[in-house]
Amino acid sequence: MDRRRFLALAAHASAAGTLARSAFGAAPLHHDPFGLGVASGDPAPDGFVLWTRLLALDDPLPATALPVRWEVAEDAAFRRIVQRGSSLARPELAHSVHIEVAGLAPGRWYHYRFTHGQAVSRVGRARTAPGLNELPPHLRLAFASCQRWEHGHYAAWGHVANDAPDLVLFLGDYIYEYATPTDTTGLARTHTLLHARSLDDFRDRYALHKGDPQLQVAHAACPWAVTWDDHEVQNDYAGDTGHDSSTAFSALRSAGFQAFYEHMPLGAARLAGPGFAALQLYRRLAWGQLAQLHVLDGRQYRHRQACRRADASGAGAVQARQCAELEQPTRSFLGGAQEHWLDAGLAQDAERGARWSVLAQQTLFSPRHYPSGMQSTDTWDGYPAARERLTASIERHTPGRTVVLGGDIHQNYVCRVPKKAQELDGPAVASEFCGTSISSRSGTTQEKLDAIVRRNPHVLLARCGERGYGIADITPKLWTTRLQVVQDPMRMDSAVHTLARFVVEPGHPGPIREA
Repeated sequence: MDRRRFLALAAHASAAGTLARSAFGAAPLHHDPFGLGVASGDPAPDGFVLWTRLLALDDPLPATALPVRWEVAEDAAFRRIVQRGSSLARPELAHSVHIEVAGLAPGRWYHYRFTHGQAVSRVGRARTAPGLNELPPHLRLAFASCQRWEHGHYAAWGHVANDAPDLVLFLGDYIYEYATPTDTTGLARTHTLLHARSLDDFRDRYALHKGDPQLQVAHAACPWAVTWDDHEVQNDYAGDTGHDSSTAFSALRSAGFQAFYEHMPLGAARLAGPGFAALQLYRRLAWGQLAQLHVLDGRQYRHRQACRRADASGAGAVQARQCAELEQPTRSFLGGAQEHWLDAGLAQDAERGARWSVLAQQTLFSPRHYPSGMQSTDTWDGYPAARERLTASIERHTPGRTVVLGGDIHQNYVCRVPKKAQELDGPAVASEFCGTSISSRSGTTQEKLDAIVRRNPHVLLARCGERGYGIADITPKLWTTRLQVVQDPMRMDSAVHTLARFVVEPGHPGPIREA
């Protein structure tokens, strides 16, 4: 599809308008078309994005556009409807719809639903952000990442919904591209899908994940702000390079990008094209004067991992003294344009007087000095000059008021972010909470993490054995993080408990553990 036609279709599908009566002449589907649930995202002071995808589980959908009605109401019974409209779910976008609702009141909850024919979706809850000049007393964020289907059930998502956050930050690896391993010993569940290589493969993978009832509950409970990591395309890919030839990888990446957009509550502003060659995922979400959320993209623009072999399937680690490429000053984790955008955003936070600057990104930001002398190349450790630039930006603009959130490594890390990576016990400029996975295994041992903690005084907690998520309660005077972990990820009904609780005071970088 050429770029002009594609953007026109996407913009039409996201418009909060009403279709002509003639658009509803198609025969309705015979099965519930809302089996993948509903979602909302990217709350603004006057609205949010609504999402669903029509999918008939027993029969294929017709290769035509299908009309979908939507409603937004002040109450769950839809007696006080404030907006309604209709849109076309087009086959070019997997019959997904992305409705950009505007004109609502700031700082309040709404309910929404979709209909097609006689079928009615579940009711979702969405909320608008506070007004830009308001100072709300509280914001509750949930942050999570990494939910490999086979490795565990999604009990964590049911508990996220029970925690009633205002917003979920999803930090990457919503799907994994792999087929089920031949040896299924110890897996919680299996699937029969192929290793994702095509657009249809990726669409099937998202449908698998989104069919999970507890994940649907979490999406329906509140708006999400989503970003991606590598497994939405290919393990450890970097920028425009992967395991394949450049032509093959370009096609794979575009397929992964398109499927991501089709299944997430994202508006048309995220489309950067041509086609799906790029998505503009880095963006800012303001929560009044309380917090500015900088949602980052650490995959699409980064340089290839240092000293990575051309035929390697993963990034791995290197001995720093044997890899001069690590120290090249021009290497970037975010890409030059995003680096400048983020520096300008932190400067804006300082000017506006935002109480907290939140960096919602993919992986561990703080340095780790391993006893073996090895250095990770896929985390920020593999991009030391880029990390130094960002640390300096934080120190210039928002020292002591910046909190970095991450995922990817399937481990819980809590850190004081040091001003200098070579001075781990020196002054800190920010606080970091890198969360464990929803279900994906960690692949390491607690003994190894304990050895890392002994050599890294800025690391306040490092745990690898638990799966779960984080809850951050944010007020103008205090940030409180609870690390929530499930008892048994192999059980759909697993209980949850708090592994640890930390607080951060504005102006005093570095989390403090509470008893």
